[in-house]
Amino acid sequence: MEKNLFFDKHNVSRETMNCLENYVDLLIKWNQSINLISKHTINQIWDRHVLDSAQLVRFIDKDVRKWVDLGSGAGFPGLVVASIVKDSIPKLCVSLVESDQRKCVFLRQAADLLKVNVEIFAGRVQDCSFKNADIISARALAPIKKLLPYFIQLGKIKGSKGLFLKGKNINKELKDVEGLEKFYIKTYPSLVDASGFVLEVEKR
Repeated sequence: MEKNLFFDKHNVSRETMNCLENYVDLLIKWNQSINLISKHTINQIWDRHVLDSAQLVRFIDKDVRKWVDLGSGAGFPGLVVASIVKDSIPKLCVSLVESDQRKCVFLRQAADLLKVNVEIFAGRVQDCSFKNADIISARALAPIKKLLPYFIQLGKIKGSKGLFLKGKNINKELKDVEGLEKFYIKTYPSLVDASGFVLEVEKR
């Protein structure tokens, strides 16, 4: 996916693009000290990380108000999504859950650079106090069988959506899930990774 075409299509302002570029520069600088992303992916950081996260914007309704991102790490996908939609959905609150304290320090600096108002929970997902989220997301955090209980814990009784960025083993992951019939699950091809998928989950 060509980054300028994507951001033009979603009416991302020049100011937000500048903020995202500064964020990427900050991430590369911090990555020399702590492992935010694999060093092997630095040269493909826009496609492998930023655009991979940004593609979730296509699943957002305008009335979404609370988004909880699990295992945010370097800010993918939650911080990127918050930046892209900050003008079009100004009432959206994005909450980032990250257990690594050093990564939380990075997330706070990155949020300032991106000029987004996010809340950060520095702890484990199972201890998170966030509830009734409209959207719960995760990227490279855990298999689906572990993500679905978090989706139930943090989402609404009805009407919540899970958005999980997954790789080529998605079908195997789904086979390992007990009680899969409790959910509506759709898989969409990734826009940036030929072997990747976006898993969209809702409660039945």
